[in-house]
Amino acid sequence: MQQVILITAYKNYNHLEEIILFFDVDFEIYIHIDKKSKITKDELNQLKKYSQVKLVSQKYKVNWGGFNHLKSILFLAEKALKNSQNYYFHLLSGHDFPIKKLTEFKEYFDNNRKLEFINYFDVPKIGWVDNGGMDRIEYYNLYDALDAKIPKQNGLIRRLIAIQKRLTFKRPISSKFPKLYGGSTWWSLSRDCLQYVVNFTKNNNFVLKRFKYTLCSEEFYFQTIIMNSHFSLKVANNNLRYIDWVARNGNNPAILDTSDFEKLVATDAFFARKFEYPLSIDLMNQIKSITK
Repeated sequence: MQQVILITAYKNYNHLEEIILFFDVDFEIYIHIDKKSKITKDELNQLKKYSQVKLVSQKYKVNWGGFNHLKSILFLAEKALKNSQNYYFHLLSGHDFPIKKLTEFKEYFDNNRKLEFINYFDVPKIGWVDNGGMDRIEYYNLYDALDAKIPKQNGLIRRLIAIQKRLTFKRPISSKFPKLYGGSTWWSLSRDCLQYVVNFTKNNNFVLKRFKYTLCSEEFYFQTIIMNSHFSLKVANNNLRYIDWVARNGNNPAILDTSDFEKLVATDAFFARKFEYPLSIDLMNQIKSITK
């Protein structure tokens, strides 16, 4: 029986290697890398040489906020579920890293394999940006067609949403649509739960299609399906990730550095993010010194 690491990434090859090297052969690793990534073919081939790595794919072009990120996650999930020995699945980005010893990691999730570690809240949620999250799903958000990382294109996305609001246009949500929930992209789920999500997607494709043109649809999709199912009774509303949402080092969430080390030691989380080099190199060395 094996645990699985699913990774969506677009850069930071050296950090991807660090993630892979943390895990031993008791894990399988499945990686999706943005089709427009600057990671080289030689580097991709090097990733494939690690025995833990079972898949390295560039199936989708992934823009921040776009629908293709959700599709890449579902793609990895479906591939990993084909191995019946895989019993627990952790979704990471290429900016994450484990912060507990591997023995502790294995033991914890083996003992809690019947729980689903995904954080959730009702949508709309007071205080969540974009009108409690509803602007994300009620208007056409063109993050796949336009790149929000380019200021002019991001401005165009926002202007198109403003035009829809002025015209009092809203995308309808079917009465058959499940109650909406939101939360973090990153989770740790049992095989049965993840298989349920994949099966639901195949049998209720209208739900997946409705999330197209939704900003960060992956921050709705898994929560909405799981919390409208019997798995809701097994959900621990905690994804066991350490994330600092106060902007720092030019990014929100914060890029972690050595000032975060004591917090990482004290937290109950098993993963932390975001790591970005060179700012996070010294912190990475500190973490590796206590997780060996």
